[in-house]
Amino acid sequence: MKILNSNTKNFNKVLENLINLRKNKVRSNLVSVTNIIKDVKKNGDKAILKYEKKFNQNSIIVPTSKQISKSIKSLDRKVKRAIDLAYNRIYKFHSLQKFKNISYIDKLKNKLEYRYIPIDSVAIYVPGSTASYPSSVLMNAIPALVVNVKRIVMINPSFKGKQNPAVLYAARKCKIKEIYSIGGPSAIAAVTYGTKKIKKVNKIVGPGNAYVAAAKKEVFGDVGIEGMTAGPSEITIVCDKFSNPEWVASDLIAQAEHDNLAQCILISKDKKLIEKVKIEIFKQLKEIPRSSIAKKSLMSNGVLIYINSDKKIIDVINKIAPEHLELNVKNYKSFISKVKNAGSICLGKYAVMAMTDYNVGSNHVLPTNGSAKYSSGISVNEFYKRISYINLSKKGIESLGPSVITLANHEGLVGHAQSVKKRIRRK
Repeated sequence: MKILNSNTKNFNKVLENLINLRKNKVRSNLVSVTNIIKDVKKNGDKAILKYEKKFNQNSIIVPTSKQISKSIKSLDRKVKRAIDLAYNRIYKFHSLQKFKNISYIDKLKNKLEYRYIPIDSVAIYVPGSTASYPSSVLMNAIPALVVNVKRIVMINPSFKGKQNPAVLYAARKCKIKEIYSIGGPSAIAAVTYGTKKIKKVNKIVGPGNAYVAAAKKEVFGDVGIEGMTAGPSEITIVCDKFSNPEWVASDLIAQAEHDNLAQCILISKDKKLIEKVKIEIFKQLKEIPRSSIAKKSLMSNGVLIYINSDKKIIDVINKIAPEHLELNVKNYKSFISKVKNAGSICLGKYAVMAMTDYNVGSNHVLPTNGSAKYSSGISVNEFYKRISYINLSKKGIESLGPSVITLANHEGLVGHAQSVKKRIRRK
């Protein structure tokens, strides 16, 4: 793993190069993605089936309700109860995020309103194939349920025609009736443009690998997507001499096991702790089934950083803008108001990122690749449109109109001025 020292002259440049190197790896998938999208747009279900057979050894696009029910029956009751608990907590927290419509009447009796309208249809992308992420179903679908989106579609790649029963149970819990056993860029294209078997949607949300993230960016404009990049996972952990190196190492590995392109960064003022964490990482890597993925991620994108001041630590955090930030330090309260760029922030030694991925209640679909500098994670806001309603009184247009005419003429928009002028009573 790479070790950086903030005291070296070229520290900022080296850190920036490492971050950009990974960003470029994520972006490099765009050319192949564009070709897949064009193929699906032209050849529809035939192209979908071709890519499913190639990447997932799958020949089923639309699973039957009988297949879904049979799969769900095989699910362990303990897993069902865990999904139920997570569902209730996520639903509760997101129901508190609801917006209130605004209605305002001014002294001229002009009425202005601002209403939140649910989007008609959304597709949630749930990673799958050889992996199983029922938590991603809950995180994407529950906010849409809270705001009463009429049509929620799930796209979830299967492997050899089989979808994960936990994913299907979570979908049923979220009242999703439209499920497609497809994934990757071809799935994104299918719900964007529609095929004979798949009806298009207004918006696509949900995390995916670099290819899925690239596909969503490519189709944006023809369909809505989240106002962020939800690509390969990231974590930055700040720790001090009071931190437990065994715990910190396990937090880094937990994020690294997601994807080869996941990024794990450790920051500390304690050189001894950094060394202990490094040793602990390679000891614990032997204990997990996805060790080869985690190891590749840590070797390619993992960084251990020694920084000797809190101010510099905060500057580096805001520069990285991590998806997940763990402040595993005794004085975490002194950091809170100064950290401006992060998807979610875990405070203290017990607030571990892995908990937020499941049943704490906050959302785990968060901005990656530095997009936390200008965007936020999934919330109910993602599933609303906002419309303004304006009702002007006769007195209102006569009082405000002359000022509008002045500004419109100043901007050279005489037509604007005339359309107001014609409504004002001649004196």
